[in-house]
Amino acid sequence: MNILIMCTGNSCRSQIAHGFLNQLTDNSISVFSAGIEKHGLNKNAVRCMSEIGVDISHHESNYVDEYSDKKFDFIITVCDHAMESCPIIINNAKKIHKNFKDPSKLNNGLYGIEYSEVRDQIKKFIIDFIKIELR
Repeated sequence: MNILIMCTGNSCRSQIAHGFLNQLTDNSISVFSAGIEKHGLNKNAVRCMSEIGVDISHHESNYVDEYSDKKFDFIITVCDHAMESCPIIINNAKKIHKNFKDPSKLNNGLYGIEYSEVRDQIKKFIIDFIKIELR
């Protein structure tokens, strides 16, 4: 099973969701994350995940175009901009969308509670996704 998670820059929200999907499925599925832009891995996203024991420091920021030849079972967009701007990926993937605030745009980009709030919202979303779609 292949799952693609997308947000604008593939630096924060999609990386957090990617980390949770790997952790909560014991790496039993293939998870990819990408953006319509490439902003690099957000160090505050890495920090907020490490606080709960999930290491995403090895993740890389990728363009969605890098996966144009891959077949996905699910494509999950975690921000409205990615959903609206997403290039059409032609296959039978089920598309799921849930918008989350970008914590890097809040609190002047400084690390704060916004990261843990968004992280916890994404975790709940991923848990629900697994219960509904993968069981």
